[in-house]
Amino acid sequence: MSDETIRDPARDLARKLWILPGLILLGLVVSIWQPFSMEELMTWGRAAAANPLIVGAIVVVMILLFAFGLPGSFGLWLIAPFQTPLVATALLVTASVLGALGAYAFSRRLRGDWKPNGFSGRVVELLSRRGGVMTQTALRILPGFPHSVINFAGGLLLLPLLAFTFSALVGLTVKWGVYATAVHGLADAVEKGGTMQAATIYPLLALSALLLAGAWARARLASQDS
Repeated sequence: MSDETIRDPARDLARKLWILPGLILLGLVVSIWQPFSMEELMTWGRAAAANPLIVGAIVVVMILLFAFGLPGSFGLWLIAPFQTPLVATALLVTASVLGALGAYAFSRRLRGDWKPNGFSGRVVELLSRRGGVMTQTALRILPGFPHSVINFAGGLLLLPLLAFTFSALVGLTVKWGVYATAVHGLADAVEKGGTMQAATIYPLLALSALLLAGAWARARLASQDS
């Protein structure tokens, strides 16, 4: 392979998404200007969530994005506020696991072209030494570890497909369950005038614990080269 060979297909595809900064800027403008009230947005969201075609389209887009290592987690904000936590978790897990399998298959064909370095390289190196179900599941649950890296590492290292799928299913169910419950609770509290119930606070505490654990694990892994 020459130096011009594409080293990271996911990163190369991401560079082409020049429209994303514009969408982020648009989101900031909308949040400041607030042309629509929260009640109107929630009403629109619930109407869209009741349409199987719209929900299905969101899931399909998430699958495709995850399969090519692109950010598909945006679906959380389009699904979780408007679906029950159980339904939202099922939809998000379905999209994420199918996307992970797509990335696994895609990366198997590009094994010689992707040479991860930096933090991504350390994650791949960790999985090359300890690629069992427990390690994969832990990385799936902890925030701060990009799923695209784990997905591509699965195909790159030819990790056993059954273990890869099982760990993705378990880890993402836990992670999306906490996220979906927290987001749904917050949206419900805002819609009802900001009343925070225990059912809303507990998922937020769990999410905070996951974030802290993920930050600690990421820092520890990053410090191994020091």
